[in-house]
Amino acid sequence: MAEINKIIKEYWINTYKGNDIDTIEIRSDEEEGSGATKTRRTYNYRVVMIKGDTALDMRGRCSAGQKVLASLIIRLALAENILFELRVIRTRQLQRNFQLVVITHDEEFVENLGRSDFVDYYFRIYKDER
Repeated sequence: MAEINKIIKEYWINTYKGNDIDTIEIRSDEEEGSGATKTRRTYNYRVVMIKGDTALDMRGRCSAGQKVLASLIIRLALAENILFELRVIRTRQLQRNFQLVVITHDEEFVENLGRSDFVDYYFRIYKDER
């Protein structure tokens, strides 16, 4: 778990641009089994956000964008840890109908993507100014 949290921290610091969360990590609590499972241990996992020395559960305290980012980072960290040396997610065959959805608030990133040869088109979604 320490190795996975190390990867998560690296990804979070390199991608999250807000200043309200320093990093996130997975924490686990061990419970004794009961009844027929008394000899087996049970683990409860939770994601916490850390700011300074304070850690709070993310559940119910973060935005939808933070949830999505945390979910993606955790999945990438697990994949990297399981596959040991994951460098790039790739397939063996050329994909004709490949779609990738990117949700970001980083306008410079979107402008760079728009100028690249990798993006055919993108959509900008915004709130009405009422």
